[in-house]
Parts: sequence; structure tokens; C-alpha cells
Amino acid sequence: MGRWWQLVLRLWTVVPIWAGDKLLDVCMNTKHHKREPGPEDQLYDECTPWKDNACCTASTSWEAHLDVSLLYNFSLIHCGLMMPGCEKHFIQAICFYECSPNLGPWIRKMDLAGPGERILDVPLCQEDCEQWWEDCRTSYTCKSNWHGDWDWSRGKNRCPARAVCHPFPHYFPTPADLCEKIWSNSFKASPEGRNSGRCLQKWFEPTQDNPNVAVARLFASTAPPWEVSYSLLAFSLYLSFLS
Repeated sequence: MGRWWQLVLRLWTVVPIWAGDKLLDVCMNTKHHKREPGPEDQLYDECTPWKDNACCTASTSWEAHLDVSLLYNFSLIHCGLMMPGCEKHFIQAICFYECSPNLGPWIRKMDLAGPGERILDVPLCQEDCEQWWEDCRTSYTCKSNWHGDWDWSRGKNRCPARAVCHPFPHYFPTPADLCEKIWSNSFKASPEGRNSGRCLQKWFEPTQDNPNVAVARLFASTAPPWEVSYSLLAFSLYLSFLS
């Protein structure tokens, strides 16, 4: 029995390292993501920062820039007015979601019984949330959560009945509200700045190295996958019961 306990202790030591590697350089299991990241030298406009290693195709990057995106038939301009600076932030956020291979530590299954995945609580740098909010203050929307409850009766999203269009600060009083509420906590407003190495940038200059690689590695090192942890825990409890 003593040798079994030694084996379990060694596994608990090795698993965080092995698990962290599984969370690096990966793509989500969704409709538009590639199975594995790789070079894409024809990425369009705001998606070009990921050209060296991307989870999106050139086609996906182009579709992300359309007024009514073919990716989801979703219109950013559902209230008739979105300033170009505000729209640019949303396109960058879509590119970040579709193209980044550095979201592994925050990928979660949509349904434990199904294949679909999403991201949850991705820590966006403070400057990213603040500038996004600032550039959208004079744009209009009718909802604080864009993930659901739209009127799709005409094939694209329209404001639901009795939903009133207001400037963004009405639905998002603070930058944190915008980052966290807009897509059901896909993002989390980090108090950390861009130079901290502890938050992700939703966009970066295409000429610079991807700063999110190191951040993903940091968070992955402390995030073993739940299925492995639970299996080891169950085995440990079984040995405890036998002893």
C-alpha cells in the first residue's frame, strides 16, 4: 500500500505541469475555429496580429469585419448608431476570440455532455476595458448582455420588444461592466495593466511579438484540468478507504 501512496504523490506533483502544457497553443472546439493553430498570412485587417499562429482562417477574419457578420448573422449596429472607434473595438474582440491560440486556461465546456466550448473570465488588461468603454460612450445599444434574448425573426439580431436604445453607459456604467456583461462573463476586467504580464490584450500591434503567450503560460501553470484532478482525488480516497 505504501508504494501506491508514493505513486499518487508523484502524480499530484507531475499533473500540474502536464496539464498546463495541454492548455497552451490550443483552439476552442466551436463552429469557426480551426482544430489546431498555425500560420495564416492572409488574415484581414484587425485580425492580422495573429497571422503567425492563428485559430482562425482568412475567411473567418474577413467575415468578422462585416456590418452583419456572416459568422453569426449578428449586427453590431442594431440601434442604428455605432461610432467607428467603438465598432473597431468589437471587431478586435471578435478577432481575439476567433484567432487567439492563447485562451486555453479559460476554455470551458458549454455542456459537460457535449463537444461545444466557450471562454470564461478571460482577464482583459485594464487599459483594454477602459479604452473600449471610452470609445463606445456615444454609441447606442439596447441590451447589456449580447449573448441571448434577441429578436431573430428577420434572420439577424434585432432589439427585443420594449428594449430601448440608449448610449452605452446606460447599460454599462463602468468599463468593467462592459467587459464582463457584454458576452456573459467571457471576459473579466483585470486590475492589472498591459505591462504586468498578468492580463491579456485583446489586440496588439502586428509587428510585435504576441504578449499573450507568456500570460497564458503563467495561468496554465496553476490550472490543472478538472477531469485529471478529480480522477486522482477519487483514487486517493479509494486508497484511503482500503487502508
